[in-house]
Amino acid sequence: MALKGSSSRLWQRFAVGFVLVSVAVVVQAEDPYRFFTWNVTYGDIFPLGVRQQGILINGQFPGPDLYSVTNDNLIVNVFNNLDEPLLLSWNGVQQRRNSFQDGVYGTTCPIPPGKNFTYILQVKDQIGSFYYFPSLAFHKAAGGFGGIRILSRPRIPVPFPDPAGDFTVLIGDWFKTDHRKLKARLDGGHKLPFPDGILINGHGPNGAFFTVDQGTPYLYRSMLPTGKTYRFRISNVGLQNSLNFRIQGHKMKLVEVEGTHTVQTVYESLDVHVGQSYSVLVTMDQPAQDFYIVASTRFTDKILTTTGTLHYSNSNKPVSGPVPGGPTTQIDWSLNQARSIRTNLTASGPRPNPQGSYHYGLINISRTIKLVNSAAQVNGKQRYAVNSVSFVPADTPLKLADYFKIGGVFRVGSISDNPTGQPMYLDTSVMGADFRAFVEIVFENHESIVQNWHIDGYAFWVVGMDGGLWTPDSRRDYNLRDAVSRSTTQVRNFYMFKNSNLD
Repeated sequence: MALKGSSSRLWQRFAVGFVLVSVAVVVQAEDPYRFFTWNVTYGDIFPLGVRQQGILINGQFPGPDLYSVTNDNLIVNVFNNLDEPLLLSWNGVQQRRNSFQDGVYGTTCPIPPGKNFTYILQVKDQIGSFYYFPSLAFHKAAGGFGGIRILSRPRIPVPFPDPAGDFTVLIGDWFKTDHRKLKARLDGGHKLPFPDGILINGHGPNGAFFTVDQGTPYLYRSMLPTGKTYRFRISNVGLQNSLNFRIQGHKMKLVEVEGTHTVQTVYESLDVHVGQSYSVLVTMDQPAQDFYIVASTRFTDKILTTTGTLHYSNSNKPVSGPVPGGPTTQIDWSLNQARSIRTNLTASGPRPNPQGSYHYGLINISRTIKLVNSAAQVNGKQRYAVNSVSFVPADTPLKLADYFKIGGVFRVGSISDNPTGQPMYLDTSVMGADFRAFVEIVFENHESIVQNWHIDGYAFWVVGMDGGLWTPDSRRDYNLRDAVSRSTTQVRNFYMFKNSNLD
């Protein structure tokens, strides 16, 4: 598995732990195949009103949605027409014993300029909302990202009625600076500057537009507001900032998080940290007019805000009034919201059985790993490390070296299970693990910003989340019943926790 991190500002100590599980699969011949051909090019984009060189997929910014159904086999042929190598990563899609398809430098060969590569993925026993993005050379700061949705098979019950429509909403911080210059800034020993704006589906302020039908505005007898309900799949595809998402005059019912049906809790706004995806239902029960859709930064001294428009098809009034405000620097508010997100134990997942039938809390932990992130300069470049090791990719991708038994490429154990306190150094960090081990992982963040941790190709249970230093006594507060399973979690500076089944 590959671990990745990114960040957003925050000012209190914090850490995270989780449970990770993966199951071996066998591809069955009867599972459908879906074929996609993507041409990746540079092109002019104007997200914040100035011309930039963006990364387009089939001429689109953001790229096209990737649609699929549980168990589908996805054949994505990617032609790299950039002037440098390219990799695409499928954020949240589980790669069960297939991690070389996930598009991470160090495990997968980049696609050379002018060449193509065919990704072969199976979304076996998966549902949910995710996204893809380019994982090399700061390409993500130029685009190349898009939404992924995995629908449930028709015979599998879903714990809510079919929505009237289904929208992908990609939010993220954005820089007017060219992605090459941003990368050079890090190579020059500097951290990223504050972003220039926030985008919604590749648009700056007032650019994104979502049209909905109101349906029946009022019930005949009770005169209570009703209306059609739509699904919004929200992903933070930015580089470093946590964002709060809200819709003027409307409440959001959370129903799914990165492949897990959740307890259906209603929120007025949602914190979406970098790399995370949420799926909400919104009922069009307001008067026929237009409403603001808002995304704003969290935990920053300066608050960046952008808006889109929720347009009722029978609207007789444009957006009006002040842009609805949201939380800004409130840490406890964000923490309490994260704790409130829990698995719906009575709902079926991708199979016709309750998701809660897997009792992760009853399995013994065989190993505890504590990962501590840090930032420093190494050889004049801004670098980031885990347990003092800043990753350097090998000349040969690690999965190929392992498969073909090529010696000298990497050393298992080149990163420790616990922080060593050493100064930061460069190495091809590889941690060994036993097949099917159930592992507790504790993240500790000593930095002054939020770190967002993603495990490529796996899902895990976030069972603990709190401030302060983690100790074995922290296990007493673990949620061992209905913690949410996801692929990305935020880590405030200092701590969160828990386990994983490594298949």
